[in-house]
Amino acid sequence: MPRKPVRHRRLMKYQPLTFSPFARQVAQVASSCMSNRQMHSPDLPKKSQPNSAGNGSRKNTLKVKNEHSEPSDEEEFDGTVQADFAFFDPKPDDFHGVKTLLQTYLDDIEWDLSGFVDLVLEQTTVGTVVKIEDDEDNGIFALATALNLGRYKDHKCFMEVKEFLLKVSQEKDVIDDLRSLLGKEAESVGLLVSQRVMNLPPQLLPPLYDALFDEVSWATEDEPTEELRNFFHFKFYIIVSKVYKHKNAHQKKGMSASDEEIIYIKPEDEIFHELSSWSFEFSLHTQQLATHELRDYRQMGLVMAVKADKIPAFRQQLKSFVEGS
Repeated sequence: MPRKPVRHRRLMKYQPLTFSPFARQVAQVASSCMSNRQMHSPDLPKKSQPNSAGNGSRKNTLKVKNEHSEPSDEEEFDGTVQADFAFFDPKPDDFHGVKTLLQTYLDDIEWDLSGFVDLVLEQTTVGTVVKIEDDEDNGIFALATALNLGRYKDHKCFMEVKEFLLKVSQEKDVIDDLRSLLGKEAESVGLLVSQRVMNLPPQLLPPLYDALFDEVSWATEDEPTEELRNFFHFKFYIIVSKVYKHKNAHQKKGMSASDEEIIYIKPEDEIFHELSSWSFEFSLHTQQLATHELRDYRQMGLVMAVKADKIPAFRQQLKSFVEGS
């Protein structure tokens, strides 16, 4: 069955965003692999009808216009790299790039990450990786997908995800809800996995999430069997992420009026957090090197449960945030 025609998006003129020194420090702390590169994304074309799932080719979704020119010998390189980004279906060749992005997904525990990555790459119906167009290194700069907890419940990696979440949950008021989503309700719960380098252009975020949630919707109609279609009828999403939390957030002492209690490494997490039915934080064993600006903050894990009917509001708020930045 072919995919439904896509509503064409309005052409958006992407302007470079300006970040405060503090925000830049957060990005630098959160991402070491891209700390010396800043990417600029000017124009995105309209989205055309996607290709059929499983071919692993470039999606006809997002391609950033190339305005990059090589500096001459007399020109001084200022550290800025302009790049063309494109969205692709995941494919086996993306294994190492995706695994690198997910290296600390479950903090520092030893688990079947390779098996988890295999499942991500096998599900081409729903899922997107972001690369630089015509990049010989085939580097992965972002990943967005949603995996049904019930569908993969017998896989070792998903059993370990479940065990990890139950172990780190210390809040009594959410543990029963968590157990329910991981157990009897698992067939209607999607594990929303979104990882990327931290200085990816924020303008790519709305189209990236639009692609994800559009594909979820298409899969409920286009998958070849009723069983497969039902795997994408999500009622809840579970999101595992990271934030910076002020060390004195609980007692409020030692916090100035300008201090934020929580700094969201990924801006969309603040929206998810506000829309979540429940959430909890947990301590991380892996800590990024703190800059002077983050000396009073500690990186924490954040787990959120978001109802699927909140996703339209999320998409609109994310778009408004990026357009207003």
